[in-house]
Amino acid sequence: MIGFLDNFLLYVIPILIILGVVVTVHELGHFLAARAFGTAVDRFSIGFGRAIFSRRDKAGVEWTVGWLPLGGYVKFAGDENAASLPDHEELEALRAEVTAREGEEAVNRYFHFKPLWQRAIIVAAGPIANFLLTISIFAVLLMTIGERVAPVRIAEVTPGSAAEQAGFHRGDVVLRVDGRKIDNFNDMKSLVLLRSDTPMRFLVQRGGREVQITATPRRKAITDQFGRVQHLGALGLVGVSQPGQEQVRRYPPLQAIGRGAAEAWDRIATTVDYLGRMIRGRETAEHLSGPIGIAQLSGDIAKKTAEVSPDLPTLLTTWGLTLLELVANISVGIGFLNLLPVPVLDGGHLLFYAYEAVARRPLTARIQAAGYRLGLALVLGLMLFATWNDLQRLNLFKFFGALFS
Repeated sequence: MIGFLDNFLLYVIPILIILGVVVTVHELGHFLAARAFGTAVDRFSIGFGRAIFSRRDKAGVEWTVGWLPLGGYVKFAGDENAASLPDHEELEALRAEVTAREGEEAVNRYFHFKPLWQRAIIVAAGPIANFLLTISIFAVLLMTIGERVAPVRIAEVTPGSAAEQAGFHRGDVVLRVDGRKIDNFNDMKSLVLLRSDTPMRFLVQRGGREVQITATPRRKAITDQFGRVQHLGALGLVGVSQPGQEQVRRYPPLQAIGRGAAEAWDRIATTVDYLGRMIRGRETAEHLSGPIGIAQLSGDIAKKTAEVSPDLPTLLTTWGLTLLELVANISVGIGFLNLLPVPVLDGGHLLFYAYEAVARRPLTARIQAAGYRLGLALVLGLMLFATWNDLQRLNLFKFFGALFS
């Protein structure tokens, strides 16, 4: 019983907090933009399925929390179409119904009769809110905690490695990777991990002069600090930080916001690059993860933090900061995912609006419904694949196989 309670606190509570914050901010983006344009809203829901909490405010908005905390939605008045994009005939029928029930002036309060640019802003406001959350968290951390900066000095070059073949020497100081300035060894490592079999350009300082090196990371099994094995790119370099050279850099507010925006963009660029490499067959899909993987990661971090923290205040502070960083990384990922041009996602709605802007009328309900079903199948398929990856990392299939063998 105690073990179950420990696992619940370590794995379930963090993922509920993370998803709750990210989803709430996303839906608040839609909601606040809609209210700014005077749009009537029927329901604001966090989670799906039967409501475990429901309350209606004075404006007539029903605030609910569903029992399945894997998403959320904002339901606009008159939003009955499955794809949330009625065609011309359905719009005229809705206009007549609203006019007969509430009067002609009420039509302008309905989402589907808003100008196209307002609808596009309302739809895009969800992902934008996620990006702003990520930037805000990064900015606060950079202002308060700061980032560690140290010269990336090579202490050891593994014999027979890609780094040795490329011409790295012990004592080299890495200045730039693919044109990007490197502030610490972890920055360089994160760039190398997802660049297996891809040539990378390194600018190093050697004996008072700068040298250009082209190295190609090799894919190998790497065990992380939590004991999980992943196949990632590696060069075979070991870094060292000399005493007195490492420093903590904190930023003033405006610089922190700019740096936070750069960090958020870097996460998006890395995701786009990884997806592109995966589509071209140059990277595997094993790194895709879902809610189970996020829960496993947050729980492992909590365990590791508990092991190295000398007291409860240190534990709570370190765990809280790590949780904040996880929220930031997942928020930017959710924002990017929702902007993909897939029907059922925000990007799909924006794609349909682009068609409407050109054709001067929405797509027919038949095409929208077909697109909605296709988009839903793609999203569910991606979620199932990510869940499969998560279960494989947990070795559950091997466990059940051994159980029945």
